[in-house]
Amino acid sequence: MTIHLVDIEHVEHNCPAHPEPHPYDTRRTLVDVTPGGPCRAPVTIRCGNTTTQIACHRHEPAKRQCGACRVIVTERTITTRTPEVSA
Repeated sequence: MTIHLVDIEHVEHNCPAHPEPHPYDTRRTLVDVTPGGPCRAPVTIRCGNTTTQIACHRHEPAKRQCGACRVIVTERTITTRTPEVSA
């Protein structure tokens, strides 16, 4: 499994149309990537007389990918902030 570790920051504000605080900007920062290694279930593809093998993540849906190709996204921190308004 390839694991992507991310930090998420939501910036909220209030506006006349929606008085409740709501996010208007979401930023994701990639903190770390732990590679899963080489594909353990390569797929053979053919085009005319040419045959080659590609990693299963390039051809198969996520549920049929091998453990090394599957991607997991882990949220390390989720921060919500409201900027102060100057008067």
